[in-house]
Amino acid sequence: MRRPRWRVAAVGVTVGVLVFAQSVPKEKPSDYPVHQKLPAMELAAEYLVHSIPGPRGVIFAREYLVIEVAAYPASRAGASWKTDQFTLRINGKKNTLLAQAPGMVAASLKYPDWIQRPRVTGTAGVGAGDVIIGEPTNPGRFPGDPNRTASDPIHRPPQVPEQNPSGQDREPVTPPNEVCLRLALQDGEFRSPTAGLLYFPFDGKLKSIRRLELIYEGPGGERAILSLL
Repeated sequence: MRRPRWRVAAVGVTVGVLVFAQSVPKEKPSDYPVHQKLPAMELAAEYLVHSIPGPRGVIFAREYLVIEVAAYPASRAGASWKTDQFTLRINGKKNTLLAQAPGMVAASLKYPDWIQRPRVTGTAGVGAGDVIIGEPTNPGRFPGDPNRTASDPIHRPPQVPEQNPSGQDREPVTPPNEVCLRLALQDGEFRSPTAGLLYFPFDGKLKSIRRLELIYEGPGGERAILSLL
């Protein structure tokens, strides 16, 4: 897996500086496994399986196939794209998959109970309490959520702060759900190379995928089929 590529930009706001990041395209289309020229741009793509590249490592999106797509405008006039112009075809089937809204993917990462799965649970006694093993956690969707599980930090006893001998401020950790949103393909016009992630819902087994094609259908009849597998 290649190292994550992040571009950082700062935007001034009244109370300070908001820092955000987004996916950065590779230097040229041929740096991607597949690419295809169109009148307005050249498209390129890479199949990332279930992986979302984050600033501190890879985030695993179990319920989705993740595709990085990049576009390189053919002229200074630029080009445009939209998420709904892309579909995914598996094993040559007539029915294709539509990309999921990034907000839904982010929710599945933020709330582990968004999709319930059968799993083994057990308890082990530790002192006066129990440790729950394997139970899905629910961080709560609002303050005081009665469905919040005991394994959530709000129910844990106070912890001794970790020591920081350097005395330097630690870099804030971006939550996985925010990484998902920031790296998602952004609809609209662009005049320079751009990239983003597409998330396609998939609950099957990876080994069942023998052929994988990303299909783009743009304005004016533009069409591209990028063979990922």
